[in-house]
Amino acid sequence: MSALARSPKQLGLLIQRYRKAGGMSQSALADLAGLRQEMVSKIESGQPGSRLSSIYALLAALNLEMTVQPRTKSAPGDIADIF
Repeated sequence: MSALARSPKQLGLLIQRYRKAGGMSQSALADLAGLRQEMVSKIESGQPGSRLSSIYALLAALNLEMTVQPRTKSAPGDIADIF
């Protein structure tokens, strides 16, 4: 299943969804990714300032990867989600 994330909040919710689907706690995911539980919480809630390397560590721990592709047409309000 692929999913679209256009904002830190959307990416955080996707990470949370996959973590829960795998039956993992934030602490267990943090251990697998070599991060602190607080960082997992910060990323899942979409807070700004997360390091890209931390996000990639979470994706790898969940056996996920990120794909970059041209945007599909969207409503003007979608762009506001990015900022």
